[in-house]
Amino acid sequence: MSFINYSINCIFSNRTTSARHNYSGGQDKPANCYEKSLVKLVSFQISQYNPSSNFYLIFNMTIGLFLIIFSVGAQTEFDDKLKTLYNNTIVTIQPVEVKNLMIRKEKIVLLDTRGKVEYDVSHIQGAKFIEYESYSSNDFKHIPKNARIIVYCSVGYRSERVGEKLLELGYKNVHNIYGGIFEWKNAGFEVVNKFNQPTDSVHTYNKSWAKWLVKGIKVY
Repeated sequence: MSFINYSINCIFSNRTTSARHNYSGGQDKPANCYEKSLVKLVSFQISQYNPSSNFYLIFNMTIGLFLIIFSVGAQTEFDDKLKTLYNNTIVTIQPVEVKNLMIRKEKIVLLDTRGKVEYDVSHIQGAKFIEYESYSSNDFKHIPKNARIIVYCSVGYRSERVGEKLLELGYKNVHNIYGGIFEWKNAGFEVVNKFNQPTDSVHTYNKSWAKWLVKGIKVY
C-alpha cells in the first residue's frame, strides 16, 4: 500500500486510534494511526528515492504530509470541543472497543439517549432508545444492576448526563462512547435506520453540529 493510500485510510477509516484523552485514568492513548503514517513516510522516502524522480517523490511527500497535518488538526479540534462538553463523570470508551465487544458477542446494554427523530434516522444496531428529554428512572428498572451499560448520543454530552443518572441509581459499570454516534460513524462502523436496515444517514442534531460528522449523510 502506498504512503498516500495509507494516510487516506488512516484519516477516513481509523480515526478512533488517534490521540485521545482516557478520562478514566487521565492518560493519553498513543496516536497509533498517525505515528504509523510518519513511519510510512520515512519508509516511503527510503524505498522510493531515485535521483531521476525527485519531483515525484517531493510531490507525494507534500500531499502525504498535508493529509496528516489536516487530519490531526481536525481531530484535535474535535477533541478540544469534547473537553468543553464532558464533565468526565462517566468513563469513556472508544467506538472500536465497543465494536470489539460486539464482535466477541459480549453481553452489553447499549442505550441511545438522543431524540426519537434522531434515533429513527439511524442508531447503532441493538441500541435501546431512551428519550433524553423525558426519560425517568422507570426506564431503567428492567436493567440488572450488574449489567455492563454503554450509553451514547450525538457526541457524548447528553449520554454523559444519562450516565450520571445511572450511577445515582446504583449502576456501577457505565461507559460513555467517546464522540458518540458521530465518532462511531466516522470510524466506518455501521448504523441502521428504524427498519433495522443499514444506512449512511446520521442525524446531526442541527446544522452547526454537522461539521463533526465527516463520514456519512448529514440529516438535520
